[in-house]
Amino acid sequence: MERSKEERVHSVFESIYDNYDKMNSVISFKQHIAWRKDTMKRMNVRPGSKALDLCCGTADWTIALAEAVGKDGEVIGLDFSKNMLKIGQQKIDSLNLPQATLIHGNAMELPFPDNAFDYVTIGFGLRNVPDYMQVLKEMHRVVKPGGLAVCLETSQPTMPVYRQLYFFYFKHIMPLFGKMFAKSYNEYSWLQESARDFPGAKELAGMFEKAGFHKVSFKPYSGGAAAVHLGQKN
Repeated sequence: MERSKEERVHSVFESIYDNYDKMNSVISFKQHIAWRKDTMKRMNVRPGSKALDLCCGTADWTIALAEAVGKDGEVIGLDFSKNMLKIGQQKIDSLNLPQATLIHGNAMELPFPDNAFDYVTIGFGLRNVPDYMQVLKEMHRVVKPGGLAVCLETSQPTMPVYRQLYFFYFKHIMPLFGKMFAKSYNEYSWLQESARDFPGAKELAGMFEKAGFHKVSFKPYSGGAAAVHLGQKN
């Protein structure tokens, strides 16, 4: 019997957790760090704020948010992989960030009341959920009026030759890197599928608007290999 997308993704991340950070750097040539830094500049997170980081994985963005909100703020990182959360918790403990809490949960059904957070983020996780719109609607529900929802994700390059090279890399080179550096060819083959099928930047901006966000903007990175989307709740 064929497994659902949710089951496949869960299996992948429970398997690759111990090499996840290293592989992120290999796959993106460490560009994901620069993309996240630029995104944080755009967000201009206020000290004392309350933030939620969905599909937080090993908690790198959760940590960046926790440092930005400071000791008077609060950040919750949510992920459905307990193994990924275990790595994230080790990082948070080593950095002594009591304002950051990690919880096990599903981005499709957030265990939070309406209008609870100043910022809701999702980094390289939206492409892995079964229903993109459901997650965007949940982000809209839990962010406060005037608050910001932010998605940093792989995207679809539009320049013809670069686009072909990008998909060749994702389809053939990235799984080989997975095999070489993490002994995980099949898992990284799945990740290229999820990136290939993800909407382009303009299409995702339209989905943000459909989910109820206003003042939606986006910025492509590295020729469209990734993009950040920001939307505000009225």
